[in-house]
Amino acid sequence: MSAEEDLDQFEAESELALYQEYRAVLPMFHYVVETERRFYLANDVKVTPHDAAGATWFEVELGDAWVWDMYRPARFVSSVRVVTFKDVNVEALPEKEL
Repeated sequence: MSAEEDLDQFEAESELALYQEYRAVLPMFHYVVETERRFYLANDVKVTPHDAAGATWFEVELGDAWVWDMYRPARFVSSVRVVTFKDVNVEALPEKEL
């Protein structure tokens, strides 16, 4: 195998492992949050819009979160703060059946 093929295989295996982890941890969270750069699962979400000089930007604070990033060694984080001028999508996950 060439180095390029090895890298492609590594990335494919890493992405599959990340997807499997996502499916395993999904029931632990209440919200899905998507920004232009990242995808998160979180239990606490606060989005604060700001207006400065005619431009709107958003401050997104997440608590008890999981980050979709296959290059991160630790994907569970206690808090995240994102500042963005782009769209932010927050979706409440369905209530878990007991």
